[in-house]
Amino acid sequence: MIKQLIMSTNILSDERKDELLQILEKRFTENINRHPHLNWEYIKQRLESNPEKLCSLNRMEETGGEPDVVCLDPKTKEYIFCDLSPESPIGRRSLCYDEAALKSRKKNKPIGSALGMAKEMGIEVLDEELYLELQDLSTFDTKSSSWIVAPEEVRELGGGLFGDKRYGRTFIYHNGAESYYSSRGFRGMLRV
Repeated sequence: MIKQLIMSTNILSDERKDELLQILEKRFTENINRHPHLNWEYIKQRLESNPEKLCSLNRMEETGGEPDVVCLDPKTKEYIFCDLSPESPIGRRSLCYDEAALKSRKKNKPIGSALGMAKEMGIEVLDEELYLELQDLSTFDTKSSSWIVAPEEVRELGGGLFGDKRYGRTFIYHNGAESYYSSRGFRGMLRV
């Protein structure tokens, strides 16, 4: 089912587009503390003029990410959407870190990789800095964990990084990139 969601068309029906925009507007309004200085109408115009980005947001929504705007990048003037579901998105779990890790598994292969799925969805996996910033917005991943982008030197040695929040603190851990767990997924970011 996950593959079907990701392999779905890059064009949303008018009905789904309207439905998604309503979901995003409601989430934006209900969580204004995340973006007090942003205006929904400007964001909506940007989304409507970028249908491929709207498709990526739809994929984030369909896999349980509950995407919302977190900021406007002052340099690029792009709106940054991130997955803000309380736990790592349920439709993106049981994945190893990347395609190289997936290929290296000889037995009990997972259904895919975090970086591979993110690419198919048209989004980016969060890096450590953004993951820590999200944890400052609210509390995420108290029962799950999320892969984050590993520095090249860690990945070259076979490792991957993930984060979670326990005991009131955000932790960044390491694991073999080929590992996967039913409670570990990944959070994505989209620039619009």
